[in-house]
Amino acid sequence: MAKILLATLMAAGLVAGLAGCNTFAGAGKDIQKGGEAVEEAARDVQSNY
Repeated sequence: MAKILLATLMAAGLVAGLAGCNTFAGAGKDIQKGGEAVEEAARDVQSNY
């Protein structure tokens, strides 16, 4: 269940990040922030097991 939730959050974050940027530099920053959020979520999941 956690994997499905994490995948959904990742996809939603990616879509939101790409929709909100106007330049390639902006896209890079959005993707980087999305990656950081995914890393944090992964750490949270790992700490629960």
